[in-house]
Amino acid sequence: MRAEALTGGFADAPVQAAQGFRAALEALARPGQIETVAGAAPPAPLSVAAGVLLLVLADATTPVHLAGEWDCPAVRDWVVFHCGAPLVGAADAVFALGDWAALQPVGRFAIGTADYPDRAATLIVELPVLEPAGVRLRGPGIADEAALSLPEVAAFQANRALFPLGLDCFFTCGDRLAGLPRSTRVEAV
Repeated sequence: MRAEALTGGFADAPVQAAQGFRAALEALARPGQIETVAGAAPPAPLSVAAGVLLLVLADATTPVHLAGEWDCPAVRDWVVFHCGAPLVGAADAVFALGDWAALQPVGRFAIGTADYPDRAATLIVELPVLEPAGVRLRGPGIADEAALSLPEVAAFQANRALFPLGLDCFFTCGDRLAGLPRSTRVEAV
């Protein structure tokens, strides 16, 4: 394990973990709402927001899949040291992390079963830009409509068609994150 893996976690874990967890919950409860987080200093190419999400959501019982350039020694060591999460292939992942291209095809991730729809993977998608503009979002947690800069439309429409099965997603960029649960309707503008 590299020495750099030992740094970059929460300095004030009880407070920062609570704040990060609250931001994650708010993001999924209010699709399209962008939350700002702090406290993690993970290795590149992992963003602060993705690092915070892993610190508050992953542990020894939550297998993580790293895709593309995020599957590198520095990130692997950091995740294993700070979260204790086992690193696995896509089919076994509870959380999967990478940019949209690296996570393709998303059909390789678990979408839950009729008896256990909660056994679906959650994608943490790193984006170059995260703005409250772009596609239109409607559904639970949204008063009328919201907007979010998603990497595409068709995949999220197909995901919604699987409801109550399907993937839940977090989108991260720098210290910002947003959530898109499988219940959200995505419409091109």
